[in-house]
Amino acid sequence: MTQKERMLKGMLYDSGEEELVNLRTRCHKLCREYNNLDDTDPRRKQILKEFGFDESIYLQGPIYFDYGIFTHIGKNTYANFNLTVLDTCPVNIGNNVFIGTGVSIVTPLHPYCPDDRNMYFSEEKGRMMNKEYGKPITIGDNCWLCSNVTVTGGVNIGEGCIIGAGSVVTHDIPPFSLAAGNPCKVIRKINAQDHQLFKEMDQE
Repeated sequence: MTQKERMLKGMLYDSGEEELVNLRTRCHKLCREYNNLDDTDPRRKQILKEFGFDESIYLQGPIYFDYGIFTHIGKNTYANFNLTVLDTCPVNIGNNVFIGTGVSIVTPLHPYCPDDRNMYFSEEKGRMMNKEYGKPITIGDNCWLCSNVTVTGGVNIGEGCIIGAGSVVTHDIPPFSLAAGNPCKVIRKINAQDHQLFKEMDQE
């Protein structure tokens, strides 16, 4: 099994393996190019296609991905400034998702004990290395992640959720929930009354 296969399965892996280093380097170059382009530059669309993203999405930028190719973003999804996605494990973002400024979606995890976590010299590899792993993240259709939300590895956010600004999501959030806090907790369900309130606001 390759180190990439181990990484994507959530197993301990060597992040310094050549294939992974090359994939990250390619991704970081594309992100840097994207971030230096004007919003209307057609090259931005081309870069998103190179990541495998649907042409209907809009990422304001700057954007920061670890690999990019291990992230799926659904149609008509929008992200504001400073989206960070560390996709050492698969990240699945649904359709029609709104992502506020400064949102971080981070799959990597590290051992709890320093002796297991710290860098060490491998005689076999002839270089410094460490052992890490990750867990996938899923964000359902029609979610809204407000500014400065952090979603951690292993979390599933159900469809139609709103995650309040500054929240740190460490556990699954059931569909159609309004949730906030650190750690993020469900406040209540989103319901028909919320729809009616919006209609009344629109009529003013």
